[in-house]
Amino acid sequence: MKYSLFLDDLRAVDMLYPGQGTRFLLVRSYNAFVHCIQENGLPSFISFDNDLGEDENGELLPDGYACAKWLVFESGLDLSELRFYVHSANPVAKVQIESLLSNYLRFLNE
Repeated sequence: MKYSLFLDDLRAVDMLYPGQGTRFLLVRSYNAFVHCIQENGLPSFISFDNDLGEDENGELLPDGYACAKWLVFESGLDLSELRFYVHSANPVAKVQIESLLSNYLRFLNE
């Protein structure tokens, strides 16, 4: 099944992709991200947020960068045709996610 995935703890899909909400599966956490991909296979497109909130003790939860690292280092999936966009407002994390995925895709496609 080809689908698009939207990772964000707060935003609605339509905030960034007006009128496209039904084309995306929405996940709000690292665990939901991993579970969704394990259940449905690799999406054709992923839109990443980075900051995914805090737990009940105020500790930061695993973020979008952790999701990208899981894809590259643990998922075992062929990412060679993955398309992605990082919509995070965190400029440092945005570069981290983009760099990891872009460099890995460049390596796969050489």
